[in-house]
Parts: sequence; structure tokens; C-alpha cells
Amino acid sequence: MNKFNDVKNILSKYYSGDINLNLSPATSYRSRCEFGYRNGKYTMVKGDKKISLTNYDLPVSSIQNIMEPLLEQIKANELLKHKLFQINFRAVRDVVLISLIYHKELEEKWLEAANGVTSILNVHIIGRSRKQIIATDILELEDEVDVQDSYYLYQDDKTFYQPNKYIMPKMVEYSLSLISDPKDLLELYCGSGTFTVPMSRYFKNIFATENNRASITYLNKAIKKNDIANIAYARLSDTELTEAFNGRVFRRMGGIDLGNYNFSHVLVDPPRSGLNENVTDILQKFDNIIYISCNPETFERDLENLKDYKINKVEVFDQFSNTSHLELIALLTKV
Repeated sequence: MNKFNDVKNILSKYYSGDINLNLSPATSYRSRCEFGYRNGKYTMVKGDKKISLTNYDLPVSSIQNIMEPLLEQIKANELLKHKLFQINFRAVRDVVLISLIYHKELEEKWLEAANGVTSILNVHIIGRSRKQIIATDILELEDEVDVQDSYYLYQDDKTFYQPNKYIMPKMVEYSLSLISDPKDLLELYCGSGTFTVPMSRYFKNIFATENNRASITYLNKAIKKNDIANIAYARLSDTELTEAFNGRVFRRMGGIDLGNYNFSHVLVDPPRSGLNENVTDILQKFDNIIYISCNPETFERDLENLKDYKINKVEVFDQFSNTSHLELIALLTKV
């Protein structure tokens, strides 16, 4: 039985309509990826084995094209290869950001060597070691996304960003299609604003929360770049947000009063572990929940805990081709 049938079987207990599957290309779709480095090659775990390779067909072409040339540059320079143990890639169109991660302190001569590679390969390099970061030039990437209209998002080599360049716009577009009679939106796990920014055009006001400090920084940058006036945000964990709804005052909220909002929708995009019980209790206050799930099993568990809700609409997204993973987006409405 394939993974799509598995998800359909889960959803069939709660939803009787047709379910659309949004497919990704089988190769050249990942705009971010991480590899180990050992003995002049990339390493990764496949199944239960660690394998070595010089190229890989899942990253976007701009990353694939420089994987082997980068290895040659590293092997040719003792400063670059000594105590290097991890190589990460991120790409936005033809702009590639490479992170080289070390078990050593990085010195000025390392930066000179890295600058030489950037000029040869036309890439951008960040060097990381314990409590240290050095960059040849940029530390972040700007992505222009075109979904119904164009807007800008930001990421660095550590923040979460949707990895599939084909599926991410489809996920945003579908989530926007689920909005009807919008007033204000509450968003949990907002990251750097993948859904927050486009949704600001539909809701009167948005209050977004995220626990990652860097992601909040890039959300703020996107708000300014896109000239948005109706998004407020706070660095809060999901548990802290539930405490705020129960009356606890956080200085990080900057005086924001949740009682001044008229929330018609809440959007949640939790980690694979799903929602904790306190969040589930808070969600019962809302008529419409847009649930973005990267784990159908924990989605089913959370749905069982949201007994007063039904699946109104749902679609499935194959963000990681040739793996067991599937993502889904569902509109849950109070019965």
C-alpha cells in the first residue's frame, strides 16, 4: 500500500469527499539540503546505512551544478577541508548559500580561502563552528514568491523554510482558498511568515506567534519589505500562548491585548509531534481552524481531541517525493 492510500484511509474516517494529491517532481525539487562530509565526499543516511556521494539528484539544479566543483575546491585547500564535518545548501533561484560547519575555530586565512571559492563558483559561503559564524558576504536569502500576487520572504541557513520550491506555492495558494468571511487571524508556529505574509491581504488583523528568535527576525523583515501594517507578532511558544489566553502577561507581547481581536480563524502549522493538549483546548474557542500538518498520524490524534470539529476541506501535498512523508492542509469547522 502506498503512502497516499495510507493517508486516504486515515482521512476516510472523518471526510467522505474526494481528496486531491499535489505531486512534486521526483528530482531537482529540494531548495535546502544537508550533508555530512568525510574523506572528500558528501555523506548521508539512507535507510539504516551511511552512504558517500559526490552528487545527488534531489536538490534543485543550482545546487546540483556546484556539488562536485565544491568538493574539488575543498579537497584542494587544507584550510577548507581540515575538521570540516557538515555541508548545508540553500538556494533561491540561482543564488546558492553554502554553510561549511567545522570542529575548529575559523581564522582570517579560512575566510580568504572561502572568498576564493565564492569567486570561482559564484556562490555565497558561511563558515560555522562552536559559537562562531563567518560569512564571505551575505547571511540570508531573499525569496520572491508569486501566489496571486508577489511578495518577499527571508531565511538564513538555520531557520526553517519550506524545502520544496514546487509544492510551497501550492500549499500557500490552497490555504488562501480556505478563507471565507475573514475577520482576524491567530497563527501559531508562524516561522518566518510563509503563510502569515500572504494572508495579511485577506484578514483585517493578524496576531502571529513563533518561538524561534531568528524566524521572528525574518518575519519582521518581511513585514517591512512588503509594507504590511496589519500583522502583530510575539516570540511565544505554543504553551506560552495558551498561558496568555488564560491571562498571563508577557513583556514580549508589547502590550498586545488578545481581547481586542475578533478571531474568525486560527492557523496552526505544528512540528511532526503535533499539538499539545493545552493548545488543543485553546483551539476550541475558534470556529475555523486551518491545520497544516507534516504528520498525518498526529493530525488524526489531534482531530480526535477536537471532537466538536469536522473536516470541511482537505488536500494532500507530496513535498518529499520518494519518501514515506506526506503533508496535508485541512479546514476544520466547528459543528
